[in-house]
Amino acid sequence: MVIPTEPIGSIPRPPELLAAMGSYERGEITAAELAAAQDEAVGDTIRRMEETGSPVVTDGEQSKPSFATYPIAGLTQLASDGVVIPFADGHQRQLPVLTGGPFRYQVHAGTYLRAALRHAKTPVKQAVVAPSALSLLYPPNSLDGYGREAFLTDLVNEAETDIRGSLEAGAHVVQLDFTEGRLALKLDPSGGVLNNFIALNNQVLERFTEGERSRIGVHTCPGGDQDSTHSLDVDYAGLLRRLFQLKAGNFYIQLASEAAPEKVLGVVAEHLPADVRIFIGVTDPIDPRIETPEQVRDRVLAAARQLPPDRLGTCDDCGFSPFADDTSTSRDTAFAKIRARVQGTSLAAQQLGF
Repeated sequence: MVIPTEPIGSIPRPPELLAAMGSYERGEITAAELAAAQDEAVGDTIRRMEETGSPVVTDGEQSKPSFATYPIAGLTQLASDGVVIPFADGHQRQLPVLTGGPFRYQVHAGTYLRAALRHAKTPVKQAVVAPSALSLLYPPNSLDGYGREAFLTDLVNEAETDIRGSLEAGAHVVQLDFTEGRLALKLDPSGGVLNNFIALNNQVLERFTEGERSRIGVHTCPGGDQDSTHSLDVDYAGLLRRLFQLKAGNFYIQLASEAAPEKVLGVVAEHLPADVRIFIGVTDPIDPRIETPEQVRDRVLAAARQLPPDRLGTCDDCGFSPFADDTSTSRDTAFAKIRARVQGTSLAAQQLGF
């Protein structure tokens, strides 16, 4: 028996792809030329991830504009002045806002998965945006002829299609990125927004069988972008007590960057549902220092003192470049951290007698 280890999702894009993206935006190259550059980056990303020994790979989200906005790229019924997400270093990300309906994904994640499978020799994981994040697209005031309830019905249907299509296309596991979970407690410390997010996500997850949910996971982190976060100052315990209400078979918990990981593990142990696997973050993508395998091993062993070892897995805290223009971490650093995670997890498994 081994301790499973998986990446979260994004890898920094190579300079050639970033240049191609800029050229396409300026009208200097065709969509086909951009697609070729994206496919080359996907192939290189998967090859390098497999070379780290990672038993599960991703496409690094090389073709996505961001982890959150891929379904709406090209959607015309949007304005630019949506929800603003402030980060601790002062920079911001702003979501668009919906101007009309019906709401439909412009691309589903299965498209990215099928492209990745053409390059991969190992199982491929597919990350998808949680419907709770896309619910933020709806404006505060109701749209004429397209009420919020109609939007949410469309959103739930589209999110189900996104997950189901990836499962049917052969994803090893589908991961819902739920970075807005901790942010919700910053926006609304009473927990009302978070409860609404969880209820909405469960409307989607409840459409899947128990067997299907064993291949569905939820990732939470404080939102890493440009070496900063949006909600690391929020008490993790407030989220974790509610997080496990989500009807998923796997949870990916950012932990390496936490100031008090033992406290977090205690909360996880207290609220851990039956028959789920917990993947703990053992590498910090926004820390330029590359963890050693021994550091990773020790983090796993610390977790095994509080959580059932046979229900443990490891992951990176977050993706390394959730937005395409985030170049704060190099590709070489990302792959070095992944290698340390893989090797350190193996060391821990040996010491635990797996």
